[in-house]
Amino acid sequence: MTADTLLERITDYASRPNPYPLYAELREAGPVVRQADGSYLVGTYHEIAALLHDPRMSADPRSRGETAGTLPFLRLDDPEHHRLRRLAMRPFGPPHSPGRVDAMRGEIARITEELMEGFEAGRQLDVVDDFAYPLPVTVICRLLGVPREDEPLFREWSDAIVASADVRPEDQASAERDRAGDQARSEMGQYLVNLAEQRRDNPGDDMLSAFVNEPDPALRLTHEELAETGVLLLIAGHETTVNLITNGVLTLLRHREHLDHLHKEPDLLPRAIEELLRYEPPVHMRERIPRADIDVSGTTLPEGTSVILALASGNRDPKRFQEPDRFDPARPDNEHLGFGSGIHLCYGAPLARIEAQAALDALIPRLGTARLVEDPPPYRQNAMLRGPRHLTVEL
Repeated sequence: MTADTLLERITDYASRPNPYPLYAELREAGPVVRQADGSYLVGTYHEIAALLHDPRMSADPRSRGETAGTLPFLRLDDPEHHRLRRLAMRPFGPPHSPGRVDAMRGEIARITEELMEGFEAGRQLDVVDDFAYPLPVTVICRLLGVPREDEPLFREWSDAIVASADVRPEDQASAERDRAGDQARSEMGQYLVNLAEQRRDNPGDDMLSAFVNEPDPALRLTHEELAETGVLLLIAGHETTVNLITNGVLTLLRHREHLDHLHKEPDLLPRAIEELLRYEPPVHMRERIPRADIDVSGTTLPEGTSVILALASGNRDPKRFQEPDRFDPARPDNEHLGFGSGIHLCYGAPLARIEAQAALDALIPRLGTARLVEDPPPYRQNAMLRGPRHLTVEL
């Protein structure tokens, strides 16, 4: 196999259970590897971090001539990115709403306890369907003000949108996935705008209410911006956290000594979650487009080309992390790329950390005698948002 086919091999479903040997191959061949289709792969930590902070690297697909309507701030560059992210942050976090996420701690603990009620010794359960999926979905529904009974609707939309957003070589199915994703995004956005409009002049204590009842006209989102922002928050608010929790459970069940240690010393859990974000991150890759020719370690990334930053590879770079393939919950100096870096650093990272801590804190005491029914488990199709589709354990 030549380096030209690395992206095809990394995104091949057969590689999903363990892409890390391919990431090692990428770093050996790199730090920058040109693909047969003219795109570039970057797999080393320092180069990825530098590019994530480089204002010449664009997240906007229009940078390579694509036509696009209203885009979520995740796909925009400054100053438009900064404007929309700031408006979205007003009802979510500091400085405008400093207590919003912290105030959710009790609610998250209560939702976690409710989900744990069915966990009885001697039965099998699917960590994804019975726990890791419903927890963040319930939390983001409460935050945005989406009725929980409508969750089946947006699960279907979410699956279509996430499938279309994957990083992969183009194939015949890509156009169909893109069409399905666009339609789902449109339907979900309209649903959220309609829901928000019901709260106009009749607000609840939720983010959709805050968006439509903003008193300052200069700080209001248009209908199109509200639709894109709502869709982004709803999907990003649960998709990555599902993977973080599920990958965490799988990793701890594969490393029983650390599971036992965390059971005895739960105060170590926050640091262990940072190591999980490095060792088995929920997001493996991000795409960027140079707005000018950029030199990276002697290789030119040409303006307008697709550049795939393999964050999960950077997290295993031996030039940055000592013994990177070892899971070490007490690892010092753990500045991982699990939530990205630069201006697009994950908006919901504080909430994801609280949810992961509540989830693992509740699960760890019950996992001591749990057995994995299938290892490796079946994985989701998506290579960019990598995590098990099911994780069946016997208590």
